[in-house]
Amino acid sequence: MAERAGVSRQTVSNAVNNPDLLRADTLLRVQQAIAELGYLPNRAARNLRTRSSHLIGLRISAAQEGTANATMDRFVHSLVETSRDAGYHVLLFAGEADDPLSGYDDLLRSTAVDAFVVTDTYLGNPQAGWLGSRRAPFVAFGRPWDAPEAHHPWVDVDGAAGCELATRHLLERGHQRIAWIGWRKDSPIGEDRREGWRRALHAQGLSSAGLAARVDDTVTSGAQASAALLDDAAPTGFVCASDTLAMGVLQTLAARGLTPGRDVAVVGFDDSQVAQVVTPGLTSVRQPLEQVAIEIVSALEGLLGHPPRVGDGVLLTPTLAVRGSS
Repeated sequence: MAERAGVSRQTVSNAVNNPDLLRADTLLRVQQAIAELGYLPNRAARNLRTRSSHLIGLRISAAQEGTANATMDRFVHSLVETSRDAGYHVLLFAGEADDPLSGYDDLLRSTAVDAFVVTDTYLGNPQAGWLGSRRAPFVAFGRPWDAPEAHHPWVDVDGAAGCELATRHLLERGHQRIAWIGWRKDSPIGEDRREGWRRALHAQGLSSAGLAARVDDTVTSGAQASAALLDDAAPTGFVCASDTLAMGVLQTLAARGLTPGRDVAVVGFDDSQVAQVVTPGLTSVRQPLEQVAIEIVSALEGLLGHPPRVGDGVLLTPTLAVRGSS
């Protein structure tokens, strides 16, 4: 390679790893030799020299049975594409279900990855604190709910704004008794989304009393909660913390011979594939996961730069995909 281009081996190395160090004509000559010879750099050898793997670690949890949530699939696809465009690849790894830290230590010890993306930011999750104590670069998809003073970079979607948008959508269609089905009170994400529903009702002078249920995130729980609310409070619309819960509402309406969108309106959250194909189509809050991935990769590039740069948290606004259920 060096002989073909008429340069030293170090110059070839600089052309591959540090092209800004070379004069334009020298770089062009080396690049032409690379193209002619079909040369591909040895990633493993380069990693040994630079101590950089260009890999981003992302832990994947097992899918929960009885749910309609495929948000993580769409997010991972977006993250893989965006990372690739930035010169990185995503390394997926699994851990023990009862140990949120398993899998991280092995990767850190082997220096197999340059940084991590953390997606489990629920209250009390130890990942962020553990990685921070070891000075391991990471970006969180989700706010540091239990540590607002945390200084690590994060990207999140404004769930309260999304559910406020969903509730206003039903209000504009004449609904005044709009019920909420959300998650247990120990879920800060669920409570944040619930606040958007409550805020929209109160802005119109409407009461939210007796119109809310907190349940597990399963289709069965959504069906049971909606049946109880229909019997006790007679709402004409439902806003749900997830498409999973909204699917449960649709099951209840079908069992009672009620038509979604005509007799009772239903809105979910996450705009899953199920929402797009179920009859008559489920109106759902759509998270801008493609933009989430862009912001996360940008934050990662800052962390891995020389010198490192820690960006501020980024909160993105969702949109509403309107379909037949509302």
